[in-house]
Amino acid sequence: MSVQNVRVVPPDATWTIAGRTMTSRLIVGTGGAQSLDVLGKVLTASGTELTTVAMRRLPAAGDGSLLGTIRQAGAAVLPNTAGCHTAAEALLVARLAREALGTDWVIVLPYTNDDPVLALRLEEAGCSAVMPLGAPIGSGLGIRNPHNIAMIVERAGVPVILDAGIGTASDAALAMELGCDGVLVASAITRAADPELMAVAIKLAVEAGRAACQAGRIPRRWHAVASSPMVGLPTGAAL
Repeated sequence: MSVQNVRVVPPDATWTIAGRTMTSRLIVGTGGAQSLDVLGKVLTASGTELTTVAMRRLPAAGDGSLLGTIRQAGAAVLPNTAGCHTAAEALLVARLAREALGTDWVIVLPYTNDDPVLALRLEEAGCSAVMPLGAPIGSGLGIRNPHNIAMIVERAGVPVILDAGIGTASDAALAMELGCDGVLVASAITRAADPELMAVAIKLAVEAGRAACQAGRIPRRWHAVASSPMVGLPTGAAL
């Protein structure tokens, strides 16, 4: 069954990170893909416009390469500095990525814990977005502290991207319902039993979660509230 083009709602308003405007709010990581063929199918099915690549683990470019697969899927490459242990190493890898990929789009997207104060300080330091974790990376535990994520979103003046901990589609939907601007997912898709189908599921979950956030949920109440009005009902009727 081909479901790559299914959408829950019409495309949402675009969003922007450091001058780059996108429609898809799902960023897909390349780590864990079983093969380039699987990765290509995942990227196409997800509809992502932005894909992260760890430059220190990147093989040679060219046809049949990781970069070639990403470009064939129509996604832009977002190089990251995973594997670096010092600021100097990270700067060096970022500069090499700029030269290797022929891009001036080198930005700071910090992956952090879910501390609202730290997120605000990173924004004040000039980060283009903040990327709090939902749970430890690769754990698939989902969002362990939704309240903190909501607080980060409430105070942020830059995009908030939920990064790490996503295990399945409902986790991605919750992140978007909490107000996140986007979700970065790798292992939950690439290590799923059916990566391509999971890519579709998470794509739709991101769209549904964003729509729900914009629609506005009803208040939580301690007691039941009937949806049908009581006014006008007959009274005193014999049973």
